[in-house]
Amino acid sequence: MVLEIRIDDVVRLRKPHPCGGYEWQVVRLGADIGIVCATCGHRVLLPRREFEKRVKTFVRRGETSTPDKPMSQ
Repeated sequence: MVLEIRIDDVVRLRKPHPCGGYEWQVVRLGADIGIVCATCGHRVLLPRREFEKRVKTFVRRGETSTPDKPMSQ
């Protein structure tokens, strides 16, 4: 099962960051997932597989991307 991840999702991970924060914001998608600690601002790149193992829950979901509509003239 593939986890649907969006830009600007806020996730709670299973273990806390050394600063004490549990919540992270997704800032990059791809083979690696870029996340930023909501408490201290530390940036981390995790392989998608590792990220999916560490996610406990979604705190807030980012907006869905919609395909661009052609402009009518």
